[in-house]
Order: sequence, then structure tokens, then C-alpha cells
Amino acid sequence: SRLLQCNLTGNWTNDLGSNMTISDVNEKGNFIGLYNTSVADHPNKIQQSPLVGFQHLKNPIDQPVFGFTVNWTFSDSITIFTGQCFVDKDGNETLKTMWLLRSHADNTKNNWNAT
Repeated sequence: SRLLQCNLTGNWTNDLGSNMTISDVNEKGNFIGLYNTSVADHPNKIQQSPLVGFQHLKNPIDQPVFGFTVNWTFSDSITIFTGQCFVDKDGNETLKTMWLLRSHADNTKNNWNAT
């Protein structure tokens, strides 16, 4: 059977038009990149934002799990993403993720609505 390998390096676009570029994944599974979101409270303030992440490495790399954090340069918030890369029978790669956004809270009383 053919191994379903997935390479996170490159350009990715989601169904909302946001896109990211992931640099090479190093031998420890670390990677960096840039994220351009198309979704924001104030679209005119959107700027490219840095990301840093990890891919779980096993040998061979077969549809790996990964996680990364985006530090939004245009807002007082950070989003973490976790997911897995899937490869279909035709070799098409798809990332399936879940995310959690954390916004700044002025105090602990307002912590409840910051995520």
C-alpha cells in the first residue's frame, strides 16, 4: 500500500479565503510562516501575521498532526490551531484544523469572554 505522506511546506488557502505560507519543517518538526486572514472585525486593519508551529514527526511521516500559533499583528489577540494533514487517493493534501482565539481582557472579571 502507498504511504499517504503530507508536506506542510508551502501555501495553503481555506474556504473563507484566508491563506498561509509555511516554511520548511526542520528535522525536529519545527516550522515558521505567515498567515493572512480574510476574517476580522476591522478588515481595513488586516496585516500579515507571523506563525510558529510544530509537526509531529514519525517515520514515515504519514498524514501528520500539527499545531501552530498566530500572533495577530493588527489586534490584541492570538489564535492557536491544531489539526491533521490528510491525503486522498489522488494525492491531494487537505489540512483539517480546529482553532481557539484568545483576546485581551482588561481584568479577571472580564476573562470569561476573552476566548
